[in-house]
Amino acid sequence: PDDAAGAGAAAGGGAAASGEFLMYSTIGGAIGALVPFVSRVDIDFFQHLEMHMRQVQPPLCGRDHMSYRSYYFPVKAVIDGDMCEQYLTLDADKQAAVAEELACTPGEVVKRIEDMRARLVV
Repeated sequence: PDDAAGAGAAAGGGAAASGEFLMYSTIGGAIGALVPFVSRVDIDFFQHLEMHMRQVQPPLCGRDHMSYRSYYFPVKAVIDGDMCEQYLTLDADKQAAVAEELACTPGEVVKRIEDMRARLVV
């Protein structure tokens, strides 16, 4: 996300287990992937996870996460997978609190994050 918004160059695509995805690289050397969701349930879950992670994880350098992500272009219909994956680095108490807000267990949240990641590694 450091410079992906304005400087990303499409590097190629592929077919994940349940559909296609787009891989990209940036001038800064970051590599990323845009993976479409297959169900509305997944969209809602990861949108809420990202929202709760923004509240639990303090922004680096004090900069608001959404304004950082929208620096070059407004972010629409994109969920920040890096932010969602930071759930895995939280201590057990914070994981439990976020999972409670999502009405599931910490194990279920971890499984859904890992399942999304596994869609790229086929």
